[in-house]
Amino acid sequence: MAFEVRTTQGRAGDRSGEVYELTNDAGTVRAEVWPQWGFNCLKWQVRQENNRWADILFHMPDWESNPVPTRSGHPILFPFPGRLRDGRFTFEGKTYQLPLNESSKLHAIHGFTPRNKWRVTDWNGDSDFAFVTGEFNLAKDLPESLPLWPSDFRFSVTYRLYANKLRVDARVENVGSGPLPFGLGYHGYFRLPGMNSPDVADCVLQANVTEVWEVNENNLPTGWRKELPAELDFQQPRAVGGTALDNVFTSVSANEDRNSGFIELARLSHPNAVGRLRVRADASFRELVLFTPAHRHALAIEPYTCSADASNLQARGIDSGWRVLPPGGVWEGAVEYVWEPNEI
Repeated sequence: MAFEVRTTQGRAGDRSGEVYELTNDAGTVRAEVWPQWGFNCLKWQVRQENNRWADILFHMPDWESNPVPTRSGHPILFPFPGRLRDGRFTFEGKTYQLPLNESSKLHAIHGFTPRNKWRVTDWNGDSDFAFVTGEFNLAKDLPESLPLWPSDFRFSVTYRLYANKLRVDARVENVGSGPLPFGLGYHGYFRLPGMNSPDVADCVLQANVTEVWEVNENNLPTGWRKELPAELDFQQPRAVGGTALDNVFTSVSANEDRNSGFIELARLSHPNAVGRLRVRADASFRELVLFTPAHRHALAIEPYTCSADASNLQARGIDSGWRVLPPGGVWEGAVEYVWEPNEI
C-alpha cells in the first residue's frame, strides 16, 4: 500500500487556497487539511462497504458558507486552550489583554491559531503514511498580536494519516527574547461510521480520568479539582445518553499502552458503528475536555496539556499544567486517534 498527498483549490467563507488531501492508493482512507482555516483537519474518512465515504471527524454541513473554525473537524488551540478569564493574564509583572472573543464576549478563548491562516512547510507520502506539516509564527503570520503575548513563537503541527489512525505531532519553539508561556489543546469533533442516529446519545464513552475541574457560573475553573459526580463518571463504558458535557477532566488513570509512549485517554463506540475510536496521547496531555455541542451530532474529545484559564490558575500557585519555555527552548508532544474496525 502506498500513501500520497494531493492538493486542490478549496473555498470556505471569504478564504480560498490549497486544500491538502492525504490518502492511500487503495482508496480506503483519506484526510483533508485546510491551512487557511487554522490548519484544521476538517475531514478524516474511511470507505464503507457501500463504497461511500464515512466521517470519523465531524464537520458542520454549512462549512463552505459559514466556516466557524472551532465548530468543525480538528481545531488546534494555541497558545492557550479553553477560556481565559476576562481575556487577561499577568506574566512576569506585565498584564496582557486579549480580545474578548468567547460567545459571551466576557472572556478570550482558544488562542490565536484556530482562526488564522497557516503556512504549509512540507508534505509527502510513503508506504506507511502520508503527512503534511503546517507552521504558525506569531511575528510572521499575525504580527498585530505580538504585543498580546510575552514572547514570539514558532508552532508547527504534522498530521500523519495511516491506514488505521491519524497522528498529530506538535512542536513549539520559543523564538523570542523572553520566556514563552503556553498550553495546547485539540478540539476534535467525532462521529462513528455506521451510526444511524443524528444524536450521540447511544454512543458508548469511556474516559480514563478520575477528577474534574470545578467551575463557576461562567464555566471557568475555580481552582479546585473534585471527584467525578455520577453523571460525569465515564470510567466504565456507558452511553452518553442525555448528558450535556462541557467539562475539563484531569488525573488520567490509564497507564502507558504497551511501551508505546502513549496513554489511552478515551474510547468511543456505538451499537451500530462499524468500529470504535481510541484517543491516545503522550503524558504531556494531562487534561481531557468532553463537550457535546448543542446540535449533538458529534462528541468533542479534546486532549489538553493544561486546564482552562491555566495562566491565571498558575499565578495563584495552582498546578494547572501551564508551561513556560526559555528563549530558544523547544517542546514536543503527540496525540493519536486510532480507528479500530469491527472484526468480521
